[in-house]
Amino acid sequence: MNELTRVMYVEDEPDIRAVAKLALEAVGGLTVSLCERGDRAVEEAEAFCPQMILLDVMMPGMDGPSVLKAIRQSTKLKNIPVAFMTAKVQPHEIEHFKSLGAVGVIAKPFDPMTLSQLVRDLWEKAEKSL
Repeated sequence: MNELTRVMYVEDEPDIRAVAKLALEAVGGLTVSLCERGDRAVEEAEAFCPQMILLDVMMPGMDGPSVLKAIRQSTKLKNIPVAFMTAKVQPHEIEHFKSLGAVGVIAKPFDPMTLSQLVRDLWEKAEKSL
């Protein structure tokens, strides 16, 4: 199995983006590309070649589910595991996100010290199911 090294995180809130970047890079040792808008993430993802994509659910313009749908239409990105990061973590909400094709959901607020391990766990689970 490959090692996870490249993650893209799409989040419209600057403070959350900053904490997540620090958590994933400094604590997790990952290379992270940040996007503040869904449409920009779709444009930049092919050039960055992420191994996993993390999406906020509620963003202005193109929301997380819309970004996931666009990613799945790209031949280069369609098999990349995607997880949602959201405060919407009721069981029926999680099932809905998984039905859209997400490998899982990470609850916000998240613990910066454990975020990278949660991401790795979801990525490894997705890799095993391929």
